[in-house]
Amino acid sequence: MAHSAQTRGTAGVAGIEEPTVGALVQSAMADMSTLVRAEIELAKTEMTTSAKKAGIGAGAFGAAGVVVAFSTFFFGIAVAEFLTWLGLIRWISYLIVWFALVVIGAIAALFGRRTIKKIDKPERTLESLRELPDVMHREAPGARHRDVPTVVNGQAELRGDNYVV
Repeated sequence: MAHSAQTRGTAGVAGIEEPTVGALVQSAMADMSTLVRAEIELAKTEMTTSAKKAGIGAGAFGAAGVVVAFSTFFFGIAVAEFLTWLGLIRWISYLIVWFALVVIGAIAALFGRRTIKKIDKPERTLESLRELPDVMHREAPGARHRDVPTVVNGQAELRGDNYVV
C-alpha cells in the first residue's frame, strides 16, 4: 500500500508538510466564524444609520397625528366660533376649520413619507453578501482571493481604505 495513515501530516514529496483533514476543517471553521462576525458587525453599523432616519420619519408621523388630534379640539373650536362671529353659518364655519386641519395633517404626513423614503439600503453589506461565494472558495488553507473588510469601532476597512458609516 503506497499511502498509509502514518503518512498523513508528514513531509510530502518536496519536503512540504501537508495539513491534515482536521487542520483544514479547523481552519475553515475559524475563517467562517471570522467572516460571519465581520458581516454581522458591518450590517449592524449600516443599519444604525438607517434606523436613525426611520426614527425621524416615524417621529414626524407621530407628530402629525398628535397635532391633528389635539388641535382639532382646541384651535378648531376657537376658529369656527370666530368665523361664526364674522357672519358665517355655524356648520359652515366648522367645516372650513376641519378642512384646514386635514390639510395641515396631510402636509405633515407627506413630510414623514419623504423622510422615510430617504432611508438608505445597506449597500456594502449586500455587496459583500453577493461576493460571499468568491470569498469562501480558496486554493490553500488560510489564503483568500480577496481581502475581507474588517469592522472596528463603526468603520469598515478594506485594503487600507476606510469606509465611514
